[in-house]
Amino acid sequence: QGQLVESGGGSVQAGRSLRVSCAAAGKPYSKFCMGWFRQAPGKEREAVASIESSGSTTYADSVKGRFTVSHDNAKNTIDLQMDSLKAEDTAIYYCARKQFWSSCRLSDSWTYAEWGQGTQVTVSA
Repeated sequence: QGQLVESGGGSVQAGRSLRVSCAAAGKPYSKFCMGWFRQAPGKEREAVASIESSGSTTYADSVKGRFTVSHDNAKNTIDLQMDSLKAEDTAIYYCARKQFWSSCRLSDSWTYAEWGQGTQVTVSA
């Protein structure tokens, strides 16, 4: 079983873009269901986006049209492109992987078996 490591976080001004990546160590999975979550100070962790090995993706309403999740086969990473960032997007962003699933649509964090350590994204107004 591989480890998940996020990277690419940072500080940007509102309206700008940022890309975070999730690298999976070890042998790539031929089938996967991955999710991006975020947690802001004092708030619960919320699902942001999900992607399945089939290419199917889902997004939270709060990021739909601004965020794009994708899989880089060559690098074996799950990337989250974040455009038109807002101050309310400020949070620690985590990637996670499901071990078993019947649906890869956005779901609660407890349905994911493996987590990265998170990367901070700060958006200033």
